[in-house]
Amino acid sequence: MDLQLITLAGVKLDEPVYEVMLPTTSGDISVFPGHEPLVAVAKSGVIAVRRNKQDSDAQLEYFAITGGVIEINPVRVRVLVDEAEHGDDIIEAESKAALDRAIALRDSATNQVELEKAHQLVDRHMVRLKVADLQRRHRR
Repeated sequence: MDLQLITLAGVKLDEPVYEVMLPTTSGDISVFPGHEPLVAVAKSGVIAVRRNKQDSDAQLEYFAITGGVIEINPVRVRVLVDEAEHGDDIIEAESKAALDRAIALRDSATNQVELEKAHQLVDRHMVRLKVADLQRRHRR
């Protein structure tokens, strides 16, 4: 099946894959070729991609995504999100520093708008760190 990962900046990935694991508001799902049609809301989290049936878990690729929409049919998975980053593109030290700044913003928020924005930043950088860690551990 084909996986299309599309962000506001353009197409991040458009390639054949065997399996894709997706974070949805109803829980994580795995999609294989021939999946029943489905539309779901994606939540911020980790997308894991197995390119070939024989690939081991150590060969999974990871993407950090923000929320969006997922459209599934038997031959294609289309994920539309604001942002998506491949695990190899995330620099852990920078993400850790950004997370620390987001936590400081959250702790110093003076109104609901600032607090909500800070929570979104904290969530985003926590997901990025999780993806970077998964990518690093599986590449060893």
